[in-house]
Amino acid sequence: MTGILLFKLVLVLLLLFIIFNLGRALFILVKGEDKAPMSRYLGRRVLFSVLVVLLLLLALGLGIISPNPRPY
Repeated sequence: MTGILLFKLVLVLLLLFIIFNLGRALFILVKGEDKAPMSRYLGRRVLFSVLVVLLLLLALGLGIISPNPRPY
């Protein structure tokens, strides 16, 4: 049971980090800061989004999580 809880915690933290990077990119877009390019944060967001999808597919393949049954 702790493995599933740990997996879900990692997914939630990754999703929060994705939202944080999206917010940073928006802030740079609006403010026009020159410290870091906006593409850095957008690239991180895409990278971690791919990582979340791969982790979900791996967990489904290993049987750690199971999809919902068909609705009919």
